[in-house]
Amino acid sequence: MLIRGWDRGAEQEWRRWLAEGRSFGTLAANGPDGPVLTPTPFLLDAGAGEVLLHLAAANPLLAAVRADPHVTLAVTDDHAFVPGRWRAAPYTPTSYYASVQFSCTAELVEDPAEKAALINRQLARFQPEWPADRVEPQSTYWAQLTAVRGLRLTVRRVRAKFKYDDKKPVELQGEVAERLAERHAATGNPQDAAARAQLLRRMALRAGAADRSSD
Repeated sequence: MLIRGWDRGAEQEWRRWLAEGRSFGTLAANGPDGPVLTPTPFLLDAGAGEVLLHLAAANPLLAAVRADPHVTLAVTDDHAFVPGRWRAAPYTPTSYYASVQFSCTAELVEDPAEKAALINRQLARFQPEWPADRVEPQSTYWAQLTAVRGLRLTVRRVRAKFKYDDKKPVELQGEVAERLAERHAATGNPQDAAARAQLLRRMALRAGAADRSSD
């Protein structure tokens, strides 16, 4: 992922962005026959610097991990196509988006008790309203543990990008924000609204940085 100086995401920024509810991404590994990718929900433990998830035992990504434990987890959201006519010369179209990529070392979790503990942490995060639905030795879920494998990803590097034309004049960003609002009103596309919210947030960050530099 190409990251320019103007669209690099700060740690506090990407952490807050993920904490807003973004917990589904694409996990990629290098298999013997080439890259293997799988969409998956995940649990980020920021304090421990690790990501927890589980996959079906038959998932080909697990074989890739056994061959090479170096994996990448990517989360992308708040994207929108921006026509060239909305932007200044040379009027090239672009796409706005936010993306966070975790470079990790993966460890397979195969012990039944450890798998149960990992899955229970995910259940507590994703369905806290049903605390009784947990993987315990006497539960209906326990027998199904043989069909899944846990993955613990130790985070080695995080790269974050918030691509919202920060290199352009803030006045142009404001015009694009208005056009995104107009298109959202016309089409109802939720991504236009989400991209506009990120654009306005980045504009506010730029304004705050400008104010601090002038003090």
